[in-house]
Amino acid sequence: MADGGGSGEAAAARASPAPVPGLNPTLGWRERLRAGLAGTGVSVWLVAGLGLLYALRIPLRLCENLAAVTVFLNSLTPKFYVALTGTSSLISGLIFVFEWWYFHKHGTSFIEQVSVSHLQPLMGGTESSISEPGSPSRNRESETSRQNLSECKVWRNPLNLFRGAEYRRYTWVTGKEPLTYYDMNLSAQDHQTFFTCDTDFLRPSDTVMQKAWRERNPPARIKAAYQALELNNDCATAYVLLAEEEATTIVDAEKLFKQALKAGETIYRQSQQCQHQSPQHEAQLRRDTNVLVYIKRRLAMCARKLGRIREAVKIMRDLMKEFPPLTMLNIHENLLESLLELQAYADVQAVLAKYDDISLPKSAAICYTAALLKTRTVSEKFSPETASRRGLSTAEINAVEAIHRAVEFNPHVPKYLLEMKSLILPPEHILKRGDSEAIAYAFFHLQHWKRIEGALNLLQCTWEGTFHHVSVYPKKELPLFIHFTAGFCSSTAMIAILTHQFPEIMGIFAKAVLGLWRPQPWASSGFEENTQDLKSEDLGLSSG
Repeated sequence: MADGGGSGEAAAARASPAPVPGLNPTLGWRERLRAGLAGTGVSVWLVAGLGLLYALRIPLRLCENLAAVTVFLNSLTPKFYVALTGTSSLISGLIFVFEWWYFHKHGTSFIEQVSVSHLQPLMGGTESSISEPGSPSRNRESETSRQNLSECKVWRNPLNLFRGAEYRRYTWVTGKEPLTYYDMNLSAQDHQTFFTCDTDFLRPSDTVMQKAWRERNPPARIKAAYQALELNNDCATAYVLLAEEEATTIVDAEKLFKQALKAGETIYRQSQQCQHQSPQHEAQLRRDTNVLVYIKRRLAMCARKLGRIREAVKIMRDLMKEFPPLTMLNIHENLLESLLELQAYADVQAVLAKYDDISLPKSAAICYTAALLKTRTVSEKFSPETASRRGLSTAEINAVEAIHRAVEFNPHVPKYLLEMKSLILPPEHILKRGDSEAIAYAFFHLQHWKRIEGALNLLQCTWEGTFHHVSVYPKKELPLFIHFTAGFCSSTAMIAILTHQFPEIMGIFAKAVLGLWRPQPWASSGFEENTQDLKSEDLGLSSG
């Protein structure tokens, strides 16, 4: 079928006329007009506008109108300027506060966002629509999108605990909730993305589960899962929800996940048979694939927690072979932790060789595991006094550089590995290069560092002598409009205060400023004389 499709495309290419250079036949007249306006440049239109204004200066009586505006401004009192500058300061201050709040919440400027989305198309922002699929601009856009994906800082914790079997135990003991509302809200969004699709209305059980994932109250979600099972006993997502939130032990969670696996495999095979019928069926296959991968991964984590580590490793390896595109789930981090528990360091190195690549997103698990492997070869015989006396060997230099790289990526991890800070339960989502990622890594990997003699000692010597206490992750600069509104608000407020306190001096200053752009006497003398005569006649005064 691939060959047939290729020959059809070739025939269509031969039948279609050759494109004319410089023109894109797929564009409409609006796109061509916008592209033409963007190509001529804004400067040409600006010069044309100024020339037109100069040609119409006499019919529009620009000089006389400008003189009238000058007379009006001279007649204004200082109170008007106080009110004007005070109002401007208030409005700009409100804009500044709103911009500051929006930037800290969303990480971008509201004014810049609106300007880019609404004004850029009018100012010639159509390069993406007129660029060819293989053009350099398209390549730059795809490269930028990949870079943005790799720089995404908030990720789902690949080793997240079970809510019912693990997080709830903490609530029973302490009476406190281990997860924040923000974390649970992100998980709800993940569940809706992974476990729902546009065809849920075709199956009543999926419609119920779609509402269940949106529920904030855990008992309401569990109740909705049972309702879905009453409608369809093979509803895989209902078993997933019950395994995650209702099961109180890992054993109970594993039983429910096995039921979910049986139902999920049946639905997945049905979706595979219908995937080419319509785009809706393709979306349904993606959803069923996500459900199946999630179930198998959680089953592997159950096996790992129950001590069946080799079984967990086999499930994870099979998952990575069967679904290689789903690297975003970071299943390799689960595999790394299980292999470290088996002390299969050669297999760990093989996994790192595949995923510790510059084109893939980094993580604390990858960086610190690579440092641990290099530290393992020298840590047992390492001594700071001996190293300072004879110098570092090649293997020790490699280990120190690996620790440098790891700590440079996330400097918060050593405090937890060295037990300088207390560990808490890891969240369901982590901030890359942040404290939450350090907690999640140390919670599961501290035992692996303790198992290798001298590893923590080498980490402490390298970390204390080299690195600072704060992360070096680049911070976003404040947008231009925040600086502009802050400066405008401050300047107008200062002018309002000065005008209110010193009205005479500010009045002289305002007249001096107006005098700089006052029209020449030859252009406005007749107008001023007529104005004075009118005022004299109205007041009943004679020229004598």
